Amino acid sequence: MRVPLGVPFLAAALTAVTLTGTAPSATAVAESGGHCARLERVRVPGAALQREACLDDLTTTGLAGTDYTDPADQAGLTAAGTRTPSGVSGIQVDGYFPDSSGFNTTHGWRHDAQFVIRLPDRWNGGLVVTGAPGNRKQYATDKAISDRVLAQGYAYAATDKGNSGTDFYRDGVRPGDAVAEWNARTTQLTRAVRRVAAQRYGHAPRRTYVTGISNGGYLTRWQLENHPELYDGGVDWEGALWTADGPNLLTSLPATVARSLGAAGDEDLYAAGFARGSEFLWPYHEKAYWGVTQKIYRAEFDPGYDPRCPGPTSGSSPEEILAPCVSDAAYDYAARPASVRRAVTRVALTGRIGKPLITLHGDLDALLPKAADSDVYARMIDERGRGTLHRYYTIAGGTHVDGLYDTHPDRLRPILPCYRSAFDTLTAWVERGTPPPADHTVGKPADGDVVDSCPLR
Repeated sequence: MRVPLGVPFLAAALTAVTLTGTAPSATAVAESGGHCARLERVRVPGAALQREACLDDLTTTGLAGTDYTDPADQAGLTAAGTRTPSGVSGIQVDGYFPDSSGFNTTHGWRHDAQFVIRLPDRWNGGLVVTGAPGNRKQYATDKAISDRVLAQGYAYAATDKGNSGTDFYRDGVRPGDAVAEWNARTTQLTRAVRRVAAQRYGHAPRRTYVTGISNGGYLTRWQLENHPELYDGGVDWEGALWTADGPNLLTSLPATVARSLGAAGDEDLYAAGFARGSEFLWPYHEKAYWGVTQKIYRAEFDPGYDPRCPGPTSGSSPEEILAPCVSDAAYDYAARPASVRRAVTRVALTGRIGKPLITLHGDLDALLPKAADSDVYARMIDERGRGTLHRYYTIAGGTHVDGLYDTHPDRLRPILPCYRSAFDTLTAWVERGTPPPADHTVGKPADGDVVDSCPLR
């Protein structure tokens, strides 16, 4: 990891979500200068490499089968029936910033700090920035976020966060370095893309929004706490919570590992924050999420606990990668040395947001249970006296990844349509002063469209 010096992650919303959103104004279209105008001026400040292209469609529909997106990296994040807009022409820039790690092999580059920037011909004067969820890469939220905001006229940018994959903890020198880089890369990309927009359109964005899913939601929280001057607001979709004294992933996940190994019971998971009623999701998470998540994040912040597991790699086969470390069944974050809490402190959240933020969290999240995550973060914001800048919506029937809706359509609902409503609510709040609904639970309707519709009120 090497970050360059000087680089410190309504009205319409109250009815059914539309697919295309608000079309750019005639003024915005005129400012853009036509299809791919000023392409030759687009240079990403600080980039070590960039590749720009003039494309007829920047959405996943138009990019299917090309190397300008990656459906595999988007797998599981959206319900199969999700509809998305298409037909957004403009410029795409792919590239990377200087970095010494090479987990990301996209485009055959074997280079981290990769990014994607999309500049639609019909620009509304806004910019949306995000970072990859989980340990995915820069194209992960193309279908979930990019398609719709592009259709609304926003420029879009996403980063791989500077490291990716289940071996991300190997990046850096000190414990916590890899996650700290996530934040630095998001800040770096935001600053660079604001200048890129000025090159392409003649002026910097009038509005800049930060948003993301899971780890991308964490980046949204951190950016609004630490760099509010760069943004006008954000939408946090079930962001991960890191606090030095807990709760955090390392205080909730050990109980899941213990349960999978027969050393704990259901009551232990309830005590850790997992919701009653989410039990039907536990077998899947036990196989796909719990063990690997605990061991790689524990290796990132507490490498001295069990240096042999996961060791220099999380595994060479899917079975090895997903398997838990037996030692994690007894992991006690509170009992670990102060050095571990210092490592977490480097990336910890405080609740001191400086711009409007909307948080969404499913009440059946079986990876980041809301009781140990967004419920706590909402209280942190209130305790910092920033509650007027925050709205928190619990999504009844929502879980961590929308793809599970296809397996359990009778019990779950996708969060994506609620996210789209929340984004429209945020922009109306910021740009027109329209008060958003008060904090509440968004109920799961008994019937009707839940894949593409989610009124917030």
